[in-house]
Amino acid sequence: MNIRTVIKSKLAAMNFLEFAIWGSYLTCIGNYLGANGLGSEISYFYAIQGVVSIFMPAIMGILADKFIQPQRLLGLCHLLAALFMGGAWYYGYTHPQGIEFSVIFALYTLSVAFFMPTIALSNTVAFSTLKRNGMDTVSDFPPIRVLGTVGFIAAMWFVNGFYIYDGQWGYMLSNPLGEGSAFDPRFQYTVNQLALCAVIGLVMAIYSFTLPACPLCARGQKAGKRSAAQALGLDAFALFKTPRMAIFFIFSMLLGVSLQITNGYATPFITSFKALPQYLDSFAANNATLLTSLSQISEACCILLIPFCLRKFGIKNVMLIAMFGWVLRFGFFGIGEPGMPGVILFILSMIVYGVAFDFFNVSGALYVEQETSPEMQASAQGLFMLMTNGIGATVGMLSAGAIVNHFCHYEGEYMVGDWQSTWLIFAAYALAVAVLFIFIFPSSKRKSKPIGLDRAIDAEAGGDGFVSDNNPL
Repeated sequence: MNIRTVIKSKLAAMNFLEFAIWGSYLTCIGNYLGANGLGSEISYFYAIQGVVSIFMPAIMGILADKFIQPQRLLGLCHLLAALFMGGAWYYGYTHPQGIEFSVIFALYTLSVAFFMPTIALSNTVAFSTLKRNGMDTVSDFPPIRVLGTVGFIAAMWFVNGFYIYDGQWGYMLSNPLGEGSAFDPRFQYTVNQLALCAVIGLVMAIYSFTLPACPLCARGQKAGKRSAAQALGLDAFALFKTPRMAIFFIFSMLLGVSLQITNGYATPFITSFKALPQYLDSFAANNATLLTSLSQISEACCILLIPFCLRKFGIKNVMLIAMFGWVLRFGFFGIGEPGMPGVILFILSMIVYGVAFDFFNVSGALYVEQETSPEMQASAQGLFMLMTNGIGATVGMLSAGAIVNHFCHYEGEYMVGDWQSTWLIFAAYALAVAVLFIFIFPSSKRKSKPIGLDRAIDAEAGGDGFVSDNNPL
């Protein structure tokens, strides 16, 4: 086995664990919260991921650029995230009769505060390692990143049917206690999903310290030659001084509004059909987490299309395809149902998610990597994370929470109401963003060299920030 294969395998395993952590709870924690009287607070658990993403990825990007090797910082962040998530599980496990919002939310917040930066850090580790070993990030990264989606799917499938109850454990696609039982012990409905998250997080923390070393940028080590902005890692914000990058980040924020909505509400929505007698025993309503995992399967396939699509269509068209993907994602939910033929629309919504998510998130990360200079790439990835999973996702989830709570409410274990209007409102928003993007984002075919602080300042002074090069994006 040659060195390139070994490196790709290590990075693929890193991505598998990274996203298995997220997949263990991201799409199903709403079911647990709803069943424990916190259904109206679901949006806060997703919005807080956005809040911490406003500043934590940027802070960790500064440290990774200037002070701590990225792979070591990745391990430290995962260790702290796992410990706090383990605390959240322990609190829920020891309070089966009822949980207080303030306690579990505080522990959960501390965990995601350290987890969210690891997404950008793992990208930094992968990009740095690939380039230092003479590989091409545009063609070599997507097949590595696809293992992250596989990890996410594996975790979702596990929590969908695995259960522990009264000393017994096993895997079932229906309630092990029978459909008449008010309690379903499968992980997708219980606090045990957080225990799985903590365990995988500890494994990832240990594994991170075995990854190839990513040297600090030489420029970042020469403290005497750095400006104040560089010393604080604020140089990435200078990217807003180049018009094309400013527009890119603004639309990243607007599109980021859509990112967490279905993560937060897809499973409570699909599960809510169990409140209707005709859908009580339907496969879809009883296996919302498993059905939702089709989204990640689609994501895994679509990642492999990214290198071709970027070279063939360019970043604008790829992002535009993602935007229309969100329109369809929400629209199909709005008119679908668990029975035939409506469940086909649910399946189509899951399939189109791969395009909606990948063509934006993965392509966007690659675009940032190509457009920025080495000394600010970790900070720039943190800025991308801030605009999408930070500001965008926070605004999106708080707005979505208000809309969902207006049209829907919990009756027992199920969130019922006018879900159709809810999803169609989300679809209309995504369509409006897509139309604006068509007219505002530049379609220039000029190629550019990576943007550093000097080029960003030049753009502010009147230059355009572009210099001819062979950038494929």
